[in-house]
Amino acid sequence: MTELLGSAARGLSGERACILETLAKHRMLLRQTVDGLSESDARRRPTASALTLAGILKHVEGVERGWTDFIRTGVVEGAETWADVAADPDAERADFAVGPDDTCESLLARYAATAARTDELVATVDLDVAHKLPPAPWFPGEAWWSARQALAHIVGETAQHSGHADIIRETIDGRRSMG
Repeated sequence: MTELLGSAARGLSGERACILETLAKHRMLLRQTVDGLSESDARRRPTASALTLAGILKHVEGVERGWTDFIRTGVVEGAETWADVAADPDAERADFAVGPDDTCESLLARYAATAARTDELVATVDLDVAHKLPPAPWFPGEAWWSARQALAHIVGETAQHSGHADIIRETIDGRRSMG
């Protein structure tokens, strides 16, 4: 599987290799959903959801970058606060918004750069280092997450949105990432 998905986990074993192999698999499935699509198809909303393939790709890259920043520094740069979302419900969906300069090529390049930085971090970070989470209703009280928990969150987000993207792609042209 490592050969198929890339070399990030090569030389690692155990938990780190598992994280990298699982993340590589779900990144690949997500990237496949935009493979061969026109820019207009990547921006289409063919389901009841407001999500687009380009928007999902942008969001997942931002999630991965934000949570790896959190692992490194304890801060998620540019993340909206719960107060922002309460004041403007659209703020929560802003990171799915695709700008005029966002192309599949540019989004994939940004995602690849973020993935490379994450892979380097997974190989070297103390997985037990922990930071206090930002205040939000879904984080109880004074919650803290370790690097391990933040990486598990990245894997979960990537897998979940890869599934969303697969449904959108299948709706557009019948192509599925698996099966």
